[in-house]
Amino acid sequence: MREAGELARHTSRGEFKRWTKGADHSPVSEGDIAVNNLLQARLGVLVPQAGWLSEETEDDLAGRTVQCAWVVDPIDGTRAYIAGFPDWTISVALVEDGRPRLAALYAPVTDEMFLAVAGSGATRNGAPITVSGGDSLAGARLAGPKRYLDRLAGLSPGTLPQPKVHSLALRLTRVAQGTLDLAFASPGSHDWDLAAADLLVHEAGGALTDLTGRPLRYNQPLTAHSALLAAGGARHGTLIDLMRDRLPEFA
Repeated sequence: MREAGELARHTSRGEFKRWTKGADHSPVSEGDIAVNNLLQARLGVLVPQAGWLSEETEDDLAGRTVQCAWVVDPIDGTRAYIAGFPDWTISVALVEDGRPRLAALYAPVTDEMFLAVAGSGATRNGAPITVSGGDSLAGARLAGPKRYLDRLAGLSPGTLPQPKVHSLALRLTRVAQGTLDLAFASPGSHDWDLAAADLLVHEAGGALTDLTGRPLRYNQPLTAHSALLAAGGARHGTLIDLMRDRLPEFA
């Protein structure tokens, strides 16, 4: 992970190519591809039998219909990376039977390494992390799409919207760290955006689910997900109850 982070930093220091891809014209850069290739080579040696699912590799569904797979976003927050902002990350998870079992999220600019193993807790730079406590939405620090933050403020006044975090994986991991109390994700995020952060949130005592409270499954034929929320366990329950009869407002 640190080698990948240094490669991305080195690439960003000079002139590098960038372009767009797909129907949504999402950005991609030389840094994304270089990190993708490095991680595929390194991780392929660690678990040779694992499949591979990455934002920057053409999906081979037949090649990942196995019990476990690496799920990778070489640079999550490419727009921030291209613009020179600090909040981009490298996200890696090992998924087994649909759920992440090992997670690593590295923010190279701030040198933050988040790690989790299923059943063993989550850490930031070696120190344990945990979600914030409590079940109240009053005074809760939250991040995500503005339309969600505005709608929640209308339902529960007193919430505290925070500055945008460009990397979705990092936004969710800030919940695991306890510096955010809850975070939203719009529909259309993919396995590679979510899998590592998912394990970090759960191992830190929180939950990442869809808006009905259903947990996510990874390395499935369809890799895109509906709208999502992450929060500490008790606060997550409060929010699910609040939204239960109002889901169309958050569609």
